Amino acid sequence: MSTVTAEHQWTIDEPSGRAGLRQAVSAEWTKFWSVRSTSWSLIALLLATIGLGILSTHALSTGPATIDPIRRIFVGFNLGQFAIGVLGVLYISAEYGTGQIRSTLSVMPRRSVVVGAKAIVMGGVGLVVGEVLSFVTFFVGDAVLSGSASHVAFGAPGVLRVLIESGLYLALLGLIGLGIATILHNSAGSIATFAGAVLVLTLLVSAMPTFIIHAVSRFLPANIGQTVFALSAPPRFATIPVFSPLTGLIVLAVYAVVLLAAGSFLMSRRDT
Repeated sequence: MSTVTAEHQWTIDEPSGRAGLRQAVSAEWTKFWSVRSTSWSLIALLLATIGLGILSTHALSTGPATIDPIRRIFVGFNLGQFAIGVLGVLYISAEYGTGQIRSTLSVMPRRSVVVGAKAIVMGGVGLVVGEVLSFVTFFVGDAVLSGSASHVAFGAPGVLRVLIESGLYLALLGLIGLGIATILHNSAGSIATFAGAVLVLTLLVSAMPTFIIHAVSRFLPANIGQTVFALSAPPRFATIPVFSPLTGLIVLAVYAVVLLAAGSFLMSRRDT
């Protein structure tokens, strides 16, 4: 179907496909890279994952062998998860802060499509960046450990699993940050909520009675990350039930879907 203006005789083709999702993704891709916070968050993620990994493995290279050197190589991912979460938050909260969200919703009135497009862009970028950083971090750390007692080969059992799942973990944390901000809209509040869910909640639960720790700990994002970033569960989980890395990632995916669905629902009710 086309519309023709009387003055200029322009032909404007209406987008085909379901609710313009492809066009929405294209627009969101452009906006994602035009926001200043994107570059700063990615730089912080790069420095945290690779930089801290180098420092940690350098200290390990001059010491005795460790049972799980992968945990030391990926120590920076514990900080990098906050950088990717903040990126997910600012991706949408910045639009609310500047008022640009009005333009976004006027061009694409269907809130579910807007949220879906943002999730596709954030998830795609998070996955690619996460996997690249995962492999680069490993090979850099492995080079530092070369010749030491803690050297671990790429083909060692479980190494490839850690590399792939660590990238997936970062992508899911970015989507969780996006979901929180889609619900709250406010940058400061969303970042505080994300940090609370990842760090503060873990500390609070660890101070609870044993039966609460056993019931809740396995569902905490930070604890899931600890199992993902290592060949085996850390010693402190010896008496605490934890999910396998793959099951933990599925739990995080459920968190992301629920948060994004709730944000989409609330957006359709509030942002009219």
